[in-house]
Formats: sequence, C-alpha cells, structure tokens
Amino acid sequence: MSEPIRFYYRGAVQEVRNAAPTQTVLQHLREDLHCTGTKEGCAEGDCGACTVVIGSLVDGQVEMKAVNACIQLTPTLDGKALFSVEDLQQPDGALHPVQQAMVECHGSQCGFCTPGFVMSLWGMYLEKNGATPTRCEIDDTLSGNLCRCTGYRPIIDAARRMTELPHVAFDRDALAQQLQALQRGSLSTYEHGGQYFHAPRSIEELVALRAEKPQACLLAGSTDVGLWVTKQLRDLGDIIYLGNVAALKTIGIVDDKLHIGAGASLNDAYAALCQHYPDELSALWQRFASLPIRNAGTLGGNVANGSPIGDSMPWLIALGSDIVLRGPAGQRIMPLEKFYLAYQKKDMQPGEFVEAVRVPLPRADVHFRTYKLAKRFDQDISAVCAAFAFQLDGERIVDARIAFGGMAATPQRAAQTEAFLRGQAWSEENLTIAMRLLADDYAPLSDMRASNTYRMTTAQNLLRRFWLETRPGAPLPPTSLNAYACRA
Repeated sequence: MSEPIRFYYRGAVQEVRNAAPTQTVLQHLREDLHCTGTKEGCAEGDCGACTVVIGSLVDGQVEMKAVNACIQLTPTLDGKALFSVEDLQQPDGALHPVQQAMVECHGSQCGFCTPGFVMSLWGMYLEKNGATPTRCEIDDTLSGNLCRCTGYRPIIDAARRMTELPHVAFDRDALAQQLQALQRGSLSTYEHGGQYFHAPRSIEELVALRAEKPQACLLAGSTDVGLWVTKQLRDLGDIIYLGNVAALKTIGIVDDKLHIGAGASLNDAYAALCQHYPDELSALWQRFASLPIRNAGTLGGNVANGSPIGDSMPWLIALGSDIVLRGPAGQRIMPLEKFYLAYQKKDMQPGEFVEAVRVPLPRADVHFRTYKLAKRFDQDISAVCAAFAFQLDGERIVDARIAFGGMAATPQRAAQTEAFLRGQAWSEENLTIAMRLLADDYAPLSDMRASNTYRMTTAQNLLRRFWLETRPGAPLPPTSLNAYACRA
C-alpha cells in the first residue's frame, strides 16, 4: 500500500501523493509549492543556487544540514523538515540577520545566487548559535556556493556581520516534537505511476527487500544517483532508500578497526577518521566536494559507486581497509581492493549491498599520506588522488602500499613499484627507480581534467613528496603537510 510523503515545511505538515519518486526537492518547491526563492542553476549539486536546509530527527535531537535541493529526491523528505529562503522572513516582515548582513555588506548583485548563499550561511548561523565564525569555517560553509559576481570579500563580511546583529533564536525542541509525530516505525512504501520508493528502517527489512528486488536502485545520499535523474534522464525503476536505516549509520571500533556504516554521511565519517588520522586526512576532508555534498553523501556510497576518480578509495586501499557486504546469505568481508573487478564492475552477488567499511587504526611504524590534485582547491574532481602507506623499520621498507585514483579504470595499487620497494632502503636512489616503475603500473588517459603526461608526472612527483615527508633523514616537518587545511 502506498503511503503519502509527509514532511514539515513553512509551519505545517505537507503531504505529497502525486509526485514521481524521482521528482527532486527543487522541482517540488518551485513547481508544486510555488516557492520560487530557491533557484535552479546547474542541476547537479555544484553551484549552490538551490541550497536548502533539512532538519532530521536523530536520537531525539534535531540535526540541521544544508543540502542541494536539485539532486535530492522528494520522497527522501518523509519524516523530515524542509527549510527554504521563504522560511527566514520574520513575523514582523523584517529580514533575518543573515539576509540583513548580505544587504548591508553588498553581498548580492543580480540576486540569482543569493538565496543559496543565505541558506548556507543560515545553516552556519544555527550551528554557531551567536558565536562569530572563523574564516576557515566561512570558507568551508560557502565551498558549495560558486557564484562570485560581487567578489568574495562582501560575502565573507556578511558572514561575520550576521552574528553582530540582534540574534534570532531557533526552537529545535518545538521542531523535534513536530518531527516525532511524523516518524514511521517500519518499512514505508510510496508508489506513483507504477514506480515504487521503498524506505526500510532496519537491516532485516533491507535484507529482505533487497533479496526480493535485487535489481532495484539503491539510494543513499543522492549525490550521484541524483545526477542520473537530472543529467542522464535515466529510468531508475524501483528505488530502495537507505537513509532511514539507523544501523547503517553507526561508527565505532570493531575488531581493532574503525567500523563506518555505509549510511554514515561523508562529514560524519571523515570527522571520525580525522580523530585517528588528523594530519593525514583533514585536508582531504575539507577538499572532498562541498559541505552540502558531504552533508548528504555517504562514504559507503562513494565506495559502492567505485568511481576511478573517487577520493576515498585510494587511501582506503593503501591502508588495507575491508568492505563489509550483507545479503541473503549473511555477511561477507573482503579487502576493498578486491571489490573492484573492472570499470564499473564490482564483486557483488545478487541481493547484496554494502553494509560498512572497516579502516585499520594507525600504527607507529606505518607512515601514511594522501594527496589530491585538482584544478580548484574546493569542490573539484581529482585529476590524481594518491595514497601511500609504508611500514618502515629504520631506513628499511618492510611493506609498501601505493594506490592511485585517476590513473586507471578502477582505484588501483602500484603492484610492480611496491614489489621493488619491499625490503629496500628508503633512499633517494630507490625512490628514483620507484618513480620510473610507476609508468609500468599505470597507463593513464587524457581527458578534460588532465593529460596522461600530467597525470604520470604528478603521480611520480607525489611519490617524491611522500619520500621528502617520511625519509629517514631530515623529513619535512609535519606542520607543512596540511598548510591550507582548516581542520588541521
């Protein structure tokens, strides 16, 4: 039986019964609710003109996160609260401090991008609760809002100015009560036009549903699947939504490894990872897409997608991480590197899904680094993503694990280079040989992001950088590793 989509918006519970399961939140706002403050720019989660804030109930508390409305599907709003720029108008008709600051600081020109900026800033306004944000926090918050027609400074000024104006409180407790009444206790199903959107709430429900519908599209953060809809115009068929399965969002230590559920957001996953690898992963965390994408996307989705240019897989493989699969036959665990068989081909049996990723904890004798090269610092796809994990005994290499993204059809280790380095001294002479051997391990392609020559040259140079930072004599100081990372 089909159930309506229920969510809280503009002070009332909205019920949706006649929208396609693949209708985006942006389309519903503009076309059905006629709330046109939220704009459509790129329709792929890049420009930020469509930014809204979603309120979700997590362990009885409301979490507020900015996301891209253009790639989120309307049924995912069920049980949540949606906030658009229309919600910021005060009862007396005055502008919200975020909006007033943008006016005072001349942070808007044509105005098309302004609602997206305002909603990103409002998300930070709620998080800071009156405190003045740092420059790094502002930069990170606005990393997903790309328009700069006014210049960057006025928007930064507005982000600081908004906390100097009279504070406007937000009643999370009242919202929590509203959302509590919308929660469902078990699997819910929404149907329109013969297409089904299933939202299980437990692992058991998910296992049974996946076994029944092995060809259904699995949907987590919609940061990739959303583009299948908006750009590729794919017919997704039936959809199984993973976002309500709380067990998939758990993060903790299991068997001396950091267990990250496949449904944990990228932000939550990297926050946990950076508690163990602060110097090594904090810069990559900041540079991974944008804040709205990290709020919605999941580490499990990034791994399951298996893009050859995905930023997570190279370092996960270099560290020797495992992937946990779950299906009708139970749980299956394998090294992540064995999961990728060929381009867009993975070792998954019918009815299986990714349940978690398990990452080894740091060891004193293992030196680990990861680097990303892209045309922009923020929110850009990697041309090359490199990861190195070397076990050293003094000057001797006991084990070497090297993985690259962007250099092959899948995230791939440098088998010949690793084989040469094992047992060798970690010297400049052996480094030079290893750099040449990378050309035997990879035959990168040329595309709009980089030429094959650039990719190979920079991959070799990144190995040299790793040597400079880990060489037995006079390594570069750790403070230089993440000079541009806000979270270092």
